[in-house]
Amino acid sequence: MNLFQLRAFDAVAREGSFTRAAARLFISQPAVTGHIKALEEHYQIPLLRRTARRVELTEEGTRLAAITRAIFGLVDEAQTLLEANRQLLSGRLEVAADGPHLVMPMIASLRARYPGITVNLRLGNAQETLAALLAEHADVAVLTEVAPRNGVHLQPLSESRICALVPAAHPWASLREGIALKQLHDVIMVLREPGSITRRTFDDACQVVDVQPRVLLELDSREAVTEAVAAELGVGVVSSIEVSPDPRVRAVPIQGDGLVNRHLLGCLQRRRSQRMIQAVFELAP
Repeated sequence: MNLFQLRAFDAVAREGSFTRAAARLFISQPAVTGHIKALEEHYQIPLLRRTARRVELTEEGTRLAAITRAIFGLVDEAQTLLEANRQLLSGRLEVAADGPHLVMPMIASLRARYPGITVNLRLGNAQETLAALLAEHADVAVLTEVAPRNGVHLQPLSESRICALVPAAHPWASLREGIALKQLHDVIMVLREPGSITRRTFDDACQVVDVQPRVLLELDSREAVTEAVAAELGVGVVSSIEVSPDPRVRAVPIQGDGLVNRHLLGCLQRRRSQRMIQAVFELAP
C-alpha cells in the first residue's frame, strides 16, 4: 500500500477538488491525478467520479475516505504534538540529581520560560544519578565530581566546599573563619555513608594529612546527619550548597586542601542537540 497515493486520495476527498488537493499537499495537480489513478488501477476499484464541476466519491471511495480521514487525522495530531514539543510548548523532561539544591532553581527557570513543560525529578546518590543518565531514565542530570567519559556531555555548574556541621551551642559554632582540618583528628563524628560524594571528598582530604576522626554513625541522608548533630551525637560534614536554615545546628568552614567539589550538568552526547535538552543547558547558571 502506497501512503503517498492514500494521502492524495484523502486530500481530494476532503477538498472535493484536484486543484485544492494539490495546494493542500504542496504538489502539482498532475501528481495528485497520477497518485489516485495508480491507486485505482492497482486495486481495480473506482474511487472518484469526475464531473464537469466537481469530484464526487463513489460508494467505495466514501468508505475509504472515512478510513483515510481517521488515519491522516491521527498523523496530523502526531505532527501537532511533535511540533509543540519542538517549540517547547509542551513535553516532558526527565531530570536526575544527586541533591535538590542546584536543580530546583534550574527547574524553576525552565518552568517560568516554558510553562507547558512537565518535569519529573528523581533524586538519588551520585551513583544512582549517573546510572539513571547512562540508562536513559533521565534526559539531563546534575552530578558531582564526575570524571569525563565518552558519550557524555558535561557542563560545569558551580563548586561547593565541605563544612563541619556542629550543634548551635558548640564552641566552634561562632568561628566565622572556620576550623583547620587537623582539628577534626580523633573527634567523634556522624557522617554520610562511604558511597556519598561528600563523605568520599572528606575522607580523601583526611587521608592526605593523616587526620583520623572517630566515626560514631554512618547515615544514608543529609537530613539524618543534621538530626544526629542536633542531638549532639557528634560533628557532621555537609556541602556548603546543602546548608539549610536550622537553628539547632551551624555550618562551619573547614580550612584545608581537597575539600572542594565540582558540580556539573550532564546529558548523553548524542542527545545534546534535542531542543528541550538544549533549553536546560541554556538556562543553567
